[in-house]
Amino acid sequence: MKHPLSETFGKRRVSLDEREQLVRSVFRRVAGRYDLMNDLMSMGVHRLWKWRFNREVNQALGQLFVDLAGGTGDIARALGTAGREVCIVDPSVEMMRVAQQRLGDRCTYIAATAEKMPLPDESVDVLTISFGIRNTTDIARSLQEIARVLKPGGRFYCLEFSTPHAWLRPFYDAYSRLVIPRLGAMVAGHPDAYTYLIESIREFPAQEEMAELIRQAGLDDVSWSNLSFGIACIHRGRKAA
Repeated sequence: MKHPLSETFGKRRVSLDEREQLVRSVFRRVAGRYDLMNDLMSMGVHRLWKWRFNREVNQALGQLFVDLAGGTGDIARALGTAGREVCIVDPSVEMMRVAQQRLGDRCTYIAATAEKMPLPDESVDVLTISFGIRNTTDIARSLQEIARVLKPGGRFYCLEFSTPHAWLRPFYDAYSRLVIPRLGAMVAGHPDAYTYLIESIREFPAQEEMAELIRQAGLDDVSWSNLSFGIACIHRGRKAA
């Protein structure tokens, strides 16, 4: 199954190459103020989501932890404990440059896409991706690549926006359409970039659909937990031992 936005963006059909260039352009332009915008857009709640996500991921065992689409390094920073090697993989050099300024040599950094990671088969103990998988050109292919690099018994954790409970959707939709692009214009200077980010959230698969994509990629023990009434969701999977 292709990511819906690999074929359409809003009402305009785009190719996979166009979509990839669009995504890279967005993150190149907003890298310096990306974390500030996350605080404003979510009114700080994204920090609570990431705290819960990191608390769960840090219970997993292993030596090599890969944070895919690791961006500015806020997840990787929380994963870097004694005895672990943490690697950030992200196609945006500009975003990783922010991470490198923060974390230095506490992590390794690889510029690559989720669809084609330059990592050996069955080499990763734990792979995380936080608010990044919806920006891939092909979710199914990305999940297959994740399954490829995980060791047998390796764990996958995904934090992503999802489908809110029905009673919340009208309010959430109005906020995302009317407020977030204006915040993007005022703070980051790029309203079109944040219009894209909102469109990518709307087009993302709902909870059960995403869980099925994870199963189809070859992972088992698939589950999810809603956060803030389904605005965000933690998805999990394990590569069979």
